[in-house]
Amino acid sequence: MLSIIQAAGWPIWPLILCSIVALALILERWVQLQDARVMPANILKQTIEATQRGLHAQEMIQTLEQAGAMGPVLASGLRCLQENPQASSEDIQSSMQMAGRLSAQQLERYLPSLATIASAAPLLGLLGTVVGMIDIFGAHTAANNQPALLAQGISVALYNTAFGLIVAIPSLMFWRYFRATVDRHVLAMEVAAEAFARHLLRMRNPHG
Repeated sequence: MLSIIQAAGWPIWPLILCSIVALALILERWVQLQDARVMPANILKQTIEATQRGLHAQEMIQTLEQAGAMGPVLASGLRCLQENPQASSEDIQSSMQMAGRLSAQQLERYLPSLATIASAAPLLGLLGTVVGMIDIFGAHTAANNQPALLAQGISVALYNTAFGLIVAIPSLMFWRYFRATVDRHVLAMEVAAEAFARHLLRMRNPHG
C-alpha cells in the first residue's frame, strides 16, 4: 500500500486527507443522528404529562434544554407561555419554529462538508491521473522507449482515479443517507411541536 501511495505521487495526499475527514464526519453524524439523541423516546408524552401535573415550568425548561434536538423546541413553547401567559397561538408557534430551525441546523451540521468531499474526490483523483500521465509522457522519448515501463506508469497513474472513487462513493452514499435521516427527524419534530403547541393552548384555555 505504501509503495502505491509513493508511486501515485503528491496528488494522492489530498485524497488521503479527504478520506480521513470523510470518515470522521461519517462517524460523528452516525452517532449524533441516532433517534435517541435527536428525539428521546416518549419525550412529547412525558412533557405533556408533566405539564398536566403542574410541575414547575422553569425546571421543566432546564430539563428539556438538555433533551436532544427536540427538547429545546418544546422548551421554547413553555418559555414563551411562561414569559407571556397571554401569548397567542401564533406567538407560541413562532417561538417553537425558530427553535426548530436552530435544531434542524444542528442536525445538518457537517453534511455540506461531506457533500463537498463526495464531489471533489473524483476530481482530485482525475487531477492525479492527469499529472501522472504528464510525467509519464514527459519522460517517454524515442531514446527511452520501454513499453513495460510506460504500462506500469499508466497503471500507477490510474490509482489516483480509483482512490478518488473509493473516497467519493461512500461519502455520497452516507451523505444521502444522513440527508434522508435529517428530513425524517425534522418532520417528526414538526409534528410533535404542533401537537405540543395545541396542548399548551388547551391548558391555558381549558374551556376555549
